Amino acid sequence: MTRTDPHPATDEHRSLDEFLDYQRETLLLKAEGLDRAGLNVAVAPSTLTLAGLLKHLAFVEDRWIQSRFLGRSDDELEPWGSAPWHEDRDWEFTSAADDDPDELRALYRVACERSRRATAGRSLDELVVTPGRDGEVWSLRWILLHLIEETARHSGHADLIREAVDGTVGE
Repeated sequence: MTRTDPHPATDEHRSLDEFLDYQRETLLLKAEGLDRAGLNVAVAPSTLTLAGLLKHLAFVEDRWIQSRFLGRSDDELEPWGSAPWHEDRDWEFTSAADDDPDELRALYRVACERSRRATAGRSLDELVVTPGRDGEVWSLRWILLHLIEETARHSGHADLIREAVDGTVGE
């Protein structure tokens, strides 16, 4: 798997898309080739695992793009719609330990591809369809920046976890 560096001189939308894709691929690189045991290593005192990060970021993609930006009901989106959120607020993290590694990577890839298709050609100034609990509205620009921030933050966690799993370091 290889990553593509973002183009150094392009329009704003393409820059945001390319930086987000770069971070998405970084996370996938950190999870590449690992079995269930490898994906479920946590580095104390944290309980974060690569499996949990893959599932969490798939959820984050769908939550921001499919639910908030496009207005789809959370109930329509699986596995999120049938998740027992009322029993476990961190369900995406805790349930990932039982998931097949290839299915977790695919879940994340598919969520990212859904996001790419949904945002392609859309105005960065377009606002969400579904406001937040307190009535907040976000632009697509803000959402893409947030996804970059969230994915990059967790890719940093993934760096540390992968090094603990098998010593793999680097980008």
